[in-house]
Amino acid sequence: MGQPSFDWALIRSFLAVIDAGSLMEAARRLGAHQPTLSRHMAELEAQLGVPLFERTGRGLTPTAAALAMIDAARQMKLGADALSRSLEVQRHATTGTVRLSSSQVAASWLLPPVLVALREAEPGIAVELVASNQLSNLLEREADIAVRMVRPRQGALIARKLADIPLTAAAHASYLERAGTPNKPEDLLRHRLVGYDHDDTILRGFARLGVTITREHFAVRTDDQVAYAQLVAAGAGIGFVAAYTLRNWPGVQAVLPDLRIAPLPCWLAVHREVRASGVVRRVYDFLAEAIPREVSRTA
Repeated sequence: MGQPSFDWALIRSFLAVIDAGSLMEAARRLGAHQPTLSRHMAELEAQLGVPLFERTGRGLTPTAAALAMIDAARQMKLGADALSRSLEVQRHATTGTVRLSSSQVAASWLLPPVLVALREAEPGIAVELVASNQLSNLLEREADIAVRMVRPRQGALIARKLADIPLTAAAHASYLERAGTPNKPEDLLRHRLVGYDHDDTILRGFARLGVTITREHFAVRTDDQVAYAQLVAAGAGIGFVAAYTLRNWPGVQAVLPDLRIAPLPCWLAVHREVRASGVVRRVYDFLAEAIPREVSRTA
């Protein structure tokens, strides 16, 4: 036969009754209602399978079973109190390390000024930045917080949409001086385009505009997001980039401002359990406010 199981939360009420000597006094000390404590004692007795108190006109008298469990109950309470204090320290911690995952482009051009501001606001928090287009698995703690351009679907994650990131066609002024400036989407087919190699995102974007192209239309192709951006900045041709990146590249300008490109959603994700950490929560809340401002900043 196994050991009896019981709700440890009832031990607090049990000790209060033992120390007070009556339900009424125990309820007063706990700020609870007497019927609630009476129900707790009945539940604990039922779960343990033994009577704990004899009800008399003068109050409650603990049975031998109750007296035998007092020391162990007090040890449980001490452990619970220690756990509560530890959790309280974690909730209010101001120092520690947070691991943040984001795409290569966001890590290179969106997050640096945000993280500089974070360090100014929270000097006790160190940040480990993982720059990868692979979606870090928050469930397995590969990162504490993730900045993602797709909505996380795992039920154990808390996801908050921060912004819609505008995308734009862009080129360096030196290229436009040589090749001219396109006036309508069809004009792009007469230009040198910087495109992706295996990723078909740009091809699908043109299809939505009613323009059919293939990867062979791209004069330069790469699936590396940072290399792609640097090619546009160097004047390799017209590319398609997040609008916030333009302020980092002198001479690069948007073209076809009326070109309708679907924006890129930006999500902030964190594991439900990790978010209880005071340090992670501080960084999460800071990013939730700072990233939208950075996305909308024009200079």
